[in-house]
Amino acid sequence: MKIALLGYGKMGKVIERIALERGHEIVLKKDEFNTYDGLSTADVAIDFSVPTAAVSNISACFNSNVPVVSGTTGWLEHYDEMIALCNEKKGGFISSSNFSLGVNIFFGLNEYLAKIMSQFDTYKVSMEEIHHIHKLDAPSGTAISLAQGVIQNSSYANWTLEEAQNNEIHIEAKRIGEVPGTHTVNYDSAIDSIEIKHTAHNREGFALGAVIAAEWLAGKQGIFTMKDVLNLK
Repeated sequence: MKIALLGYGKMGKVIERIALERGHEIVLKKDEFNTYDGLSTADVAIDFSVPTAAVSNISACFNSNVPVVSGTTGWLEHYDEMIALCNEKKGGFISSSNFSLGVNIFFGLNEYLAKIMSQFDTYKVSMEEIHHIHKLDAPSGTAISLAQGVIQNSSYANWTLEEAQNNEIHIEAKRIGEVPGTHTVNYDSAIDSIEIKHTAHNREGFALGAVIAAEWLAGKQGIFTMKDVLNLK
C-alpha cells in the first residue's frame, strides 16, 4: 500500500518506520518546506501535522481522491467544513484525537463508567491530562474526547479549563518534559474516590493505531471512527 505522510515531525517519523515494517511504501513526506507532489499516487494519507496545517492537508486529500486518517488536534472548529467536503468529494475520512488501541479501549471504559456514575450525584467528575512541553493545544484532543464521552452519558453539559460550575467538567492540562500522554478521569465524593487512568509509555501506540486505521480505510468511502476500525461498537 502506498502512504502519504502529511507532517513529518517526531510522530511522522515513527509512523514511517512502522509503515515500512508492515510492508508499505511512503510516496510523500510532507512538511512545511515541500509541496503535495506525489499525494495523488497514494492509496491513503496519514495526517499528523499541526493545527494550522490540518485543514489544508485534509482538503488536499479529498481533492486528490485520497482517503485520509488525521490525528492532528486543535483544528476542530473546521470539522463540519471538512465533513462537508468529504461528502462532496465522496472521500474517506477518519479523524481521531488518539489512535492508540489502548486509549480507544479507555474511551469505551470511560463511557461505561459515566453511565453508571450518572446515577450518583454525590460524585463530581474531573480530569487531568499531562503531555510534553512541545504540544501546542490544551486541553488535549484526547481529554476533550473523554469529556464528551462523559457529557453524552450524564447530566454534564460542558468542560472547562477554569473553575467548574455544577454542570461542567474541570480539565487540568499540564505540560511536563517529554511525557507522551497521561489521562486520568476522577470521580470524587466526600466518602471516596474512583479513578481510571491511561498512561502512554511512548509514541509507538499512537503510530501503530494510525497505520492500522490507514490500512482499514484504504479503498473505502465515508466518515468513520476508531470504533469502526476496532469493531468496538
